[in-house]
Amino acid sequence: MEILEWIRFIVGTFFLLFGLFTFFMEIISIYKLKYVLDRMHAAATGDTLGILLSLIGLMIMNGLNFTTCKMALIIIFFWCASPASSHLIARLEVTTNESEDKYGRVSK
Repeated sequence: MEILEWIRFIVGTFFLLFGLFTFFMEIISIYKLKYVLDRMHAAATGDTLGILLSLIGLMIMNGLNFTTCKMALIIIFFWCASPASSHLIARLEVTTNESEDKYGRVSK
């Protein structure tokens, strides 16, 4: 039984570390990219994937109980809310952008 706990700990740690790596790459890409929509895409993708991986790691480490069900609901909420909110903000930025020709888009 102790071997299964170690395996669960190692797999959970792998997911947590990969989630932290995703967050770290998100932060770097936010500062490196120049166009606001590129930065927004990096932030939304990093948040969604990083939260998913981190919470899966915590769910594996925690085992099957009521707290795991709560974490699954948090994953579902973030996977629905984060892309939708990023899409709405991106549409707002595109419709209010006054300097479209600066980034290679044709102005009408």
